[in-house]
Amino acid sequence: MWTILRDRITTRTTTTMPCSFLAQFHSFPPLRSALFEPSPPPSPHHHRHHRHRHLPPPLSSGFSGGGWSPAIRSFCSTSGCERRAMAGRLESCSSDPSSVSYLTQREAAEIDEELMGPLGFSVDQLMELAGLSVATSIAEVYKASAYKRVLAICGPGNNGGDGLVAARHLFHFGYKPYICYPKRTPKPLYTGLVTQLESLRVPFLSVEDLPPDLSTEYDILLDAVFGFSFHGAARPPFDDILRRLVGMRKSDQTNKKSPVIVSIDIPSGWHVEEGDISGEGIKPDMLVSLTAPKLCAKQFHGPHHFLGGRFVPPPIAEKYNLRLPPYPGASMCVHIGKAPQVDISAMRENYISPEFHEEEVDADPIKQFHKWFEEAVAAGLREANAMALSTAGKDGKPSSRMVLLKGVDEDCFVWYTNYESQKGRQLSENPWASLLFYWESLNRQVRVEGSVEKVSNEESEKYFHSRPHGSQIGAIVSKQSSIVPGRQVLHQQYRELEEKFSNVNLIPKPEHWGGYRLKPELIEFWQGQQSRLHDRLQYRPQEIDGRRVWKIVRLAP
Repeated sequence: MWTILRDRITTRTTTTMPCSFLAQFHSFPPLRSALFEPSPPPSPHHHRHHRHRHLPPPLSSGFSGGGWSPAIRSFCSTSGCERRAMAGRLESCSSDPSSVSYLTQREAAEIDEELMGPLGFSVDQLMELAGLSVATSIAEVYKASAYKRVLAICGPGNNGGDGLVAARHLFHFGYKPYICYPKRTPKPLYTGLVTQLESLRVPFLSVEDLPPDLSTEYDILLDAVFGFSFHGAARPPFDDILRRLVGMRKSDQTNKKSPVIVSIDIPSGWHVEEGDISGEGIKPDMLVSLTAPKLCAKQFHGPHHFLGGRFVPPPIAEKYNLRLPPYPGASMCVHIGKAPQVDISAMRENYISPEFHEEEVDADPIKQFHKWFEEAVAAGLREANAMALSTAGKDGKPSSRMVLLKGVDEDCFVWYTNYESQKGRQLSENPWASLLFYWESLNRQVRVEGSVEKVSNEESEKYFHSRPHGSQIGAIVSKQSSIVPGRQVLHQQYRELEEKFSNVNLIPKPEHWGGYRLKPELIEFWQGQQSRLHDRLQYRPQEIDGRRVWKIVRLAP
């Protein structure tokens, strides 16, 4: 991630806080020797800079962004011509439309220096962005409902710091993280990260506390051990941990269930540029590259490669000829590389939910719906009122589409649309329909079936004029379900009506636009459970002593 931080207070040639994985061991010589085999002596050209020849090669850890002092930069930087040639060489395969640029170790180090120098980033800012990027990447693919237990294995460098930050965010995302942090870095930044996790009561485990078989206790293993400053052979306890991670992938071949492995920036033990040299290294399921992928990422063949750390400014991208994909919306991560081969038959979720018992539900299904709907809104679900509406005309052929619920009164569900649309025509021929609500993060569905009738024109007028000005014009422009020669036609008609109604306080509601009301004859509440033993409680109306009451039955999943 970052390499060496410079002290902003002292002279620019003074290095005060080594932050790459091996650079930290420069500050702690006994610890360094305890973890790694001796590395080869520096090449002769390093001796020109005798002040720094005792430093390890210019590698960085975790997040590709750190600060090199000017003297160190002079010993590791490349010339402009070399960089341009390198950028051309590192262009991703043009056959892959989502391709990105790859960084060498030296390019990553130079970007680090600029980020933490003239561009004003601090190590804690970058580490926070790194950890958040990793956590959001995990949440994008491995939902907490099925992959709740996360073991973050953290090394003493910045990669370990990224893992600690990611674990904190995962806790707030609904996961249950555990931390194995056997070689702690005694610096305020890292002790603060530990304190934050301890305040959340996140368990810290020693190596001895880890179960013999990691696959029995965890769903995700977060590899935050070695960043791209790794050099030489790992010493205890990390050598044994790496062997266990590699061993789990071999056990996969015997169809033994194994947790997924997520590596930060590079898989631990890989060479930053040459990758898994021995061919016996970790084979992660997900790689989260930071700033830009390193060269070794070209050898990553797992199903999920994400890019995180949404902070690269245009001057950096232009200077290093970086080709980076756009991040979607407000996301901190973006999926890069080719889409993984998907075995549709193997896609499944093992739902984990509170049990849903008959004695817990309201006797009135409308009140029960209100309860679940309010919980969906409170959970922050986007458009919790979205529902699939299924209709069929006189030919009996069904069709479905998503519409928005706009009201639930004492016994009906209400939505609005164009009466001349396909669904409008079908409802005029066959006034029966079904609704389906799906609230994925709550593992819930609600099915509603019943007869349909139009709401009053007064009620449609009232709702129409509550809509935004643009939506009212759009309802007039759109002859829903009819063929249009092109989008430009809709825009032209919209502009004409916008001008026509620019000084009109009340836009007239079209005669062909209004609401429908579905009166339920069946309402079913579905709660996903483990091993497909889902809860299904169904309400059906019955006449008892002249009164309409609801009978609740449980259906087999």
